[in-house]
Amino acid sequence: MSDLKRGNVTDDTANPEHVIQGPSSKMSNVPPIIPPAGVAKHWAKKYRTEIAASSSSVLSTFVAYPLDSVKTRMQAYRFQHFTDCVQHTYKTEGFMGFWRGALAPLASVTLVRTVSFSIYQKAKYKYSAAIGRMTGGDEPLVVVNKPGSVPTLATVACFAAAGSTAGGLIAGIACPFELTKLSAQISVLMAKSNSSSVDDPVRRSYQHMGTFKTAKNIVWHRGVLGLYSGFHLHLLRDTLGTGIYFATYESGKQLLVKFQGSDSPTSPLSVAISGGLCGLVSWACIYPIDSAKTHYQRNCLTKARGQPVTVPKIQFFNMAMYRGLGVSMARSCVINAIFFSSFELVKKRINGLEDPVGDAEGMGIE
Repeated sequence: MSDLKRGNVTDDTANPEHVIQGPSSKMSNVPPIIPPAGVAKHWAKKYRTEIAASSSSVLSTFVAYPLDSVKTRMQAYRFQHFTDCVQHTYKTEGFMGFWRGALAPLASVTLVRTVSFSIYQKAKYKYSAAIGRMTGGDEPLVVVNKPGSVPTLATVACFAAAGSTAGGLIAGIACPFELTKLSAQISVLMAKSNSSSVDDPVRRSYQHMGTFKTAKNIVWHRGVLGLYSGFHLHLLRDTLGTGIYFATYESGKQLLVKFQGSDSPTSPLSVAISGGLCGLVSWACIYPIDSAKTHYQRNCLTKARGQPVTVPKIQFFNMAMYRGLGVSMARSCVINAIFFSSFELVKKRINGLEDPVGDAEGMGIE
């Protein structure tokens, strides 16, 4: 690799506009003065994935949060149908009840998705290179970027493996946030459930609490590890679900671009449709796991530390495990169509920025 490629500018003619002219030959080695705006653009390009993921997460999560709230309530308690749950929530908690506990997921989803996409981006290049070495042929990412290409076993495996890696690694960050969100969403229902057991004070203690007070209450009743109640189910769901999620998105986008005859691998229509589709497919596959996790975490919230909690079975052929699937799929379709459309747009805009720092240093940013 040349000195120029490593970022050490040794050839003054590489970027003549940045060379400071002077009477002394030593002046040519003086680093150029880059304005603050130029430095900001450089860092934006360097961390474009993180910036695009975080901003898009806030937007999509806020818009689709009421559907997520209704989904959780339908999983945890029995409602006749979607409308029944909506009417009951509005009657007992008001309009803002649909956004109860929104602070935790706005923070957690933004953090989790930012970290997840960063891990995914790095992992897919690692897996692509490994598959290329193993097969002795083109790497999956090279195949994907060829015009008119279609998904292959290698490309799907690459995206699924990278997605599963990201999902498994971020489960430890996401679990406490998701438990706190769940508690806030169903706190009123827990308090009003028909029960006369010794657990009543525990279940009622979560009512009308904010995000941080809810987390504190969980620690009070179940200890610090109580924030990781149901972690084994959360880890299973996210490892499988995230692998399916990214494999569906990348493969769907690749197929749609081919059928459209588009020159751009991120055409707006293919991105929006693939984003919605990946949410539908992943939730359809792992929904019983999510239902079991919701049931188990709800049961944990009603018990004090040391009290036994029954672990529900994951039943893929039990229709009761699919309560709320329709609203969950609708929510996922909306949130991911918005997210990926925004994500690809923000990345494209950042990629279009000039990078005076990169030009001055001879750095090639992907």
